[in-house]
Amino acid sequence: MKNIVERIKNLKQEKKAIILAHSYQNIEIDEVADYVGDSLYLSQKAQETDAEIIVFAGVYFMAQTAKTISPDKKVLLPNINAGCLMADMIDLHQMEDFKKQYPNLPTVCYINSTAEVKSKCDICCTSSNALKIVQSLNAPKVLFVPDANLGKWVESKLEGVEVITYDGHCPIHNNITVDDILKARKEHPDTKILIHPECKPEVSALGDYVGSTSGIINYVKNSSDNKFVIVTEKGVVDRLRRDYPHKEFVLIQDNMLCESMKLTTLEEILYSLEHETNEITLDETTRKLSAKCIERMLKVSV
Repeated sequence: MKNIVERIKNLKQEKKAIILAHSYQNIEIDEVADYVGDSLYLSQKAQETDAEIIVFAGVYFMAQTAKTISPDKKVLLPNINAGCLMADMIDLHQMEDFKKQYPNLPTVCYINSTAEVKSKCDICCTSSNALKIVQSLNAPKVLFVPDANLGKWVESKLEGVEVITYDGHCPIHNNITVDDILKARKEHPDTKILIHPECKPEVSALGDYVGSTSGIINYVKNSSDNKFVIVTEKGVVDRLRRDYPHKEFVLIQDNMLCESMKLTTLEEILYSLEHETNEITLDETTRKLSAKCIERMLKVSV
């Protein structure tokens, strides 16, 4: 393992490459990653970097996003089968049909979607900035794809704004129920419960804090509390336990595991970087339209 890590680090220098890793990745990926974080943070780093190669330890839509805003860079996805079940719930034709049902409304696209879907939307968002993005539109009605839970959570925070959502979701977060949260309250009294907004709105409503993966991590960092119930993917808990060993973390369910996020291995990162395999390419028309959607988000999020 140590040999693989060293070879990857040497190759990064030789090839002027950086590795971006999402917080849901296997924790050993952090040993070679230049940046680890949530979708917004990694999108910003992809845009800022002067590296010639971006290796994305994440899933397909994330690598597409990096390519969209960094068209002159080579973007590699170590495991080409690493996808997103939520992103797969809507394709280009379903996107077009959804918009036809509600013509002339501004459309917000969650970053968990393909470049093709983004190309039909006005502005992108992440779980970190979804509320801010919808507010920035100053519209009484907004279309939101594909995550219905995140869209309805945003709606619950805004007065006088209707968020019309597509029927998509993250299966992992969507499985959490109100009973799960009530049980956690009973078993862990006086413990803060931190929830990702991809959970159902009625679940998020019971949290002490609702936020993205980076938001949850920052909450723990800045909190004087020593115990937390974490309601998101296991990778976040793995990193919290490593970084804050004096604090206690309870994962809401043992099965909070995104299998696609766990596909990428150090061996695959090494192979992809060595041979420059699984390069992400995009149709230029689609890329330009998708880029407008993402760049508008990045301007609002500065």
